[in-house]
Amino acid sequence: MLKNLGIVQACFESGSKGGTALRKLGGKPVLEWIVRRVTECQRLDGVIVLTTDAPEDCLVAELVPRDVPVWVAPRQDALAMFVAAMERYPAEAVVRVRVDYPFLDPSLIDRLVTTADANPTCDYVGYCLRDGRPAICSPVGMYGEWFRAAALRRANRRAVATDRRDLTGYIYSHPEHFSLRLIPAPARIDRDDVRLTVDIEEDWEHALAIFDALGSEELNWQRIADLLDHQPAMRRRMADLNRAYAKS
Repeated sequence: MLKNLGIVQACFESGSKGGTALRKLGGKPVLEWIVRRVTECQRLDGVIVLTTDAPEDCLVAELVPRDVPVWVAPRQDALAMFVAAMERYPAEAVVRVRVDYPFLDPSLIDRLVTTADANPTCDYVGYCLRDGRPAICSPVGMYGEWFRAAALRRANRRAVATDRRDLTGYIYSHPEHFSLRLIPAPARIDRDDVRLTVDIEEDWEHALAIFDALGSEELNWQRIADLLDHQPAMRRRMADLNRAYAKS
């Protein structure tokens, strides 16, 4: 059994994220780029890609590097799919990464695992925003989240239908049942005018501009923050999009 397993969640609810995965950054499909970023993490003992047998997910396996396993699950809610994946790939704990986060930072993922190791009673470790909300809920799009496999199985048994589409929402919304550890997000990217998730066409345009400016080497959150400090027009537009989509 692995101690910490990275799972890239490549299950598409709509054509937009599926289309994003097919697009390219630095000559590689976005999904391949994300998977390689996760494999760069020093504190993970293995990485898999989780997808489904739904038609919109049919190309996922072709985009994943051949040395990374792909687990194809029947289309279910997120909780059920992850529990099934953990039956096939047993691990004590999982770090989950979303496919619409092309700028995830391996060092931020490694810090999750380091924090979990230092707090062995924790069920969930994630980043939190300055207002206390889990950072996984923000459009910054650089974060993963760590959780104990046993905690997710408990959530799977307890969560009702309305809780099940958000994989970890039941866990971090019930601190009375689960032990949580939230790390303050880096202040330089914990801002209302930073948006690095890729959900819409304009997000993709911003992603290409950032990648073209910085390249693929040492593409970490500090360099991205430095770049955005000198791009006030882009930050203003990111702030506008964050406000617009927060209301939708």
